Amino acid sequence: MAIVQASSLTKFIGERKLLQDVSFRLERGGRMALSGRNGSGKTTLLRVLAGEASADSGRVSLAKGARVVLHDQRPPRELGLTLGDYVVGGLAWVLAIEHRLAQLEERMATDSSEATLSAYAEAQARFETAGGYRWRDEARQTVRGLGFGMDELDRDLATFSGGELTRASLARALAARPDLLLLDEPTNHLDIASLEWLERTLTEMDAAIVLVAHDRWFLEAVGNSVLELGEGRPKFFAGPWHEWRIEKARRELFGERDLKRREADIARLERFVERFRAKNTLATRAKSKQKQINRIKRDAPERDGAGAKSLAFSFGETQRTGKVVLAMEGATIDAGPKRLFENAELWVEAGEHVCLIGHNGSGKSTLISTLVGEREPVSGRVKVGHNVELGHLRQHAEVPAEPGLTVVRHAQRSTGLSEAKVRALLGQFLFSGADVEKLVSQLSGGEAQRLSLAILVSSNSNVLILDEPTNHLDLESREALEDALARFAGTLLLVSHDRAMLEAVGTRTVAVEDRKLRVFLGGWAEYREREAEEAEAERARYQVPNKTPTVSGNREVPGIGRGKEARKARAQARAAVADVRKLEHEIEKAEKALQALEEELADPAVWSDPRTSAKSTRRHDAAKERLRDLTERWEAAIEPPKPGV
Repeated sequence: MAIVQASSLTKFIGERKLLQDVSFRLERGGRMALSGRNGSGKTTLLRVLAGEASADSGRVSLAKGARVVLHDQRPPRELGLTLGDYVVGGLAWVLAIEHRLAQLEERMATDSSEATLSAYAEAQARFETAGGYRWRDEARQTVRGLGFGMDELDRDLATFSGGELTRASLARALAARPDLLLLDEPTNHLDIASLEWLERTLTEMDAAIVLVAHDRWFLEAVGNSVLELGEGRPKFFAGPWHEWRIEKARRELFGERDLKRREADIARLERFVERFRAKNTLATRAKSKQKQINRIKRDAPERDGAGAKSLAFSFGETQRTGKVVLAMEGATIDAGPKRLFENAELWVEAGEHVCLIGHNGSGKSTLISTLVGEREPVSGRVKVGHNVELGHLRQHAEVPAEPGLTVVRHAQRSTGLSEAKVRALLGQFLFSGADVEKLVSQLSGGEAQRLSLAILVSSNSNVLILDEPTNHLDLESREALEDALARFAGTLLLVSHDRAMLEAVGTRTVAVEDRKLRVFLGGWAEYREREAEEAEAERARYQVPNKTPTVSGNREVPGIGRGKEARKARAQARAAVADVRKLEHEIEKAEKALQALEEELADPAVWSDPRTSAKSTRRHDAAKERLRDLTERWEAAIEPPKPGV
């Protein structure tokens, strides 16, 4: 049975048609992601579904008695409550059932009529459906899953930061047991542990969900359908996020080819009409061709995002630095009375792309401030290498509060470029025309972040230190930044909760754990594999040892004793398993690269140019050789050692 059904929803904002003929149907377990550029109507659609806004035409139908909950970026209104009371307040209907049960129990002491017993049984059934007497514990688990401590339940909401209030609002929405859950940017202000908890929670939830997010891994993990909003009628796709992206790319590719063909046809026909319109003998044919032109224009499909601008930029050439660009030795770092790091060590070498990860509140931003010289460690030292030009992007974009300061003037002052060059630079970051004359004090979060990125790019820094650079950026802008960072030839230290960016950009991962910095080679995927191996080994420590030693998926090797040699054997076994898994990961990447090249060579256009075909063939041969080499190394790694060796 459908929880929600939208039929031909249309919404105008002034003269502009924001939503056009939106229709879809969702049942329990349906998790639909809304896709579209900023301003395409995603948030408006959520508010229409929640009943907070009305459509100009069409209708929304809900299942009888369906509970609808909307979580968005607006802060809680009830700042006079504690965190615990605020979250439980989303379950007012459960509180009402609990109160009704208490009343009926009191009545049954003197009234055992069938009507009273029947009313009690009905209320009890509804209460059990809501979780019974466990519902308060489940609400507390939601609070904990989103990164709050149990000691914070009694804190007043007024004492929390803006990001914490957003998480509190999300906790209330999740705990409310909705039938239809509407989520607008639920991943904001969540660290990776909370993100993964949220993904598990949503996929297990017995509800219909409509969500808006810019975190690609989150969309892939949670969504099982996509509604694409934009110019023209929306397009519904049943399937996961990555399959929709593939389908959309194919559609755009064929659309571009079709567009070029149509433009060529129109140009050819218009030349005919222009030449022969005045000739009596061919006037009829000219009119026929004009009708054909009109028909082609009329029947042309609407282009997705036609005329929409996209962020496009790259970091320029940088000067060479010394081998070590940043070194932190024996550093102890405090934030007020709280000790964040004790005797911490960190070295960053030229050309590395290092990702710094850790829970919210673990001290990542404080560490960054120490590395860039904005604060001193309590003990230890920080050294900056030879010829280093640091470029630092803060977690929250900072713009001057100077009255009357415009975007173009602020950028010109910050970069030292001429006005013409500044305008060209700002154009790459989606500031053009009247946008450059906006007051910086009136910029949105996304606009302020794009302005900060523009100034950073112009600095030609050879070492970039970026603290949550994807904050307030839409999906297209995140991917543009990701591409630019992946191509950046200098050194990068990146703090981010965007797992897709961590995986695409990182060559080394540094995790904040227990006031120390732990180093892992590779990007996000390798880090998680290592974490999983260590968790598996920890579990194996408490299992009964087997009699026969084996090297398997477990990092521990049961049955080989507890002495020094045993520890050495276990370490060798763990290393062997890690090597095999790393090779398997590399083989998977190599197979995908080879497949992409084979698809490229299958295109006849490649063979029309001898130089292009020769280059593609060389790349294909190199990809095959790499896959062969990796496969041989993998086979050697999994082959058991011969006796006596």
